[in-house]
Amino acid sequence: MNRPQTSPVPLGAAWRASALRALTTETEGMAQLVKAAEGPLGEQIAQAVDVLRKAKGRVILTGMGKSGHVCRKIAATLASTGTPAMFVHPAEASHGDLGMITPDDVIVVLSNSGESPELRDILTYSRRFAVPLIAITAQAQSTLAGEADVVLVLPRAKEACPNGLAPTTSTLMQLALGDALSIALLEEKGFGPRDFKNFHPGGRLGAQLTHVRDIMHKQSELPLTIESPRMSEALLVMTSRSYGCLGVVDAAGRLIGIVTDGDLRRHMDRNLLDRTVGEVMTRNPKTIDPDALTSEALEILNSAKITSLFVVNAAREPVGLVHIHDLLRIGAA
Repeated sequence: MNRPQTSPVPLGAAWRASALRALTTETEGMAQLVKAAEGPLGEQIAQAVDVLRKAKGRVILTGMGKSGHVCRKIAATLASTGTPAMFVHPAEASHGDLGMITPDDVIVVLSNSGESPELRDILTYSRRFAVPLIAITAQAQSTLAGEADVVLVLPRAKEACPNGLAPTTSTLMQLALGDALSIALLEEKGFGPRDFKNFHPGGRLGAQLTHVRDIMHKQSELPLTIESPRMSEALLVMTSRSYGCLGVVDAAGRLIGIVTDGDLRRHMDRNLLDRTVGEVMTRNPKTIDPDALTSEALEILNSAKITSLFVVNAAREPVGLVHIHDLLRIGAA
């Protein structure tokens, strides 16, 4: 007797379902956090930012277990966005690292329960030496909350762990709240791209925070002409620079057009060499300011699907040129 055939279970279906449940649970937790921030938590955040911005020293992050790992990330985010910060392990603090904390600092303690025994000494130290203390906890009646100057109470959201034990949703909310504090401080201080560059000189991010003037080809290297010459003459200037383009200026030296390889293809016929530059050029080409970031230059090149970009000053006089190869060379593209 033939057994009825059954449809095979898709490979990994159970795993995908489990992952989806975890993501859904954490998303619901984040929605609860946003709702809380629209209410009392928002006032607590404002109080915390006020304390942090007034600090003359550093922001000290501390917490045990998974909260401690979140602390390290928040400290790194704060430090990279203009607020000096560091992580102090609460257990190590009890064995000498309390000396790293001064009255000019602010201590931010993360603990979901607010009852981790390892935090006792650092809490006592903060009260003894009047170091401002900010708590991030889910327990408003905890020991930690009772000692803190400002308490940021997290909503009691369901953990993504099916056993309700592994910190998942709770640590995600801690991390998000740390990011919120960091961004609020960044905006309060007016911390901009140039400041960011000082702390991120390496890698692709550092390259994209480089200014156009630092990598552009200077004025003496630019392929420039006026409208009246024939293309037979203009092509000699264009090919001598190897940028694949030719800038066109008016009598006052302002950039009014550009001739690219694409313009040559569009006008490719037996009369091309006899045409004037003005007949072939594209008017009002894309340009960029010398003080712009290379990330902006890359965005213009990509969106316009071009390979070269003239750099002009306030009077639209060409002062430089950036090629896509220049961005590739420094790692910005």
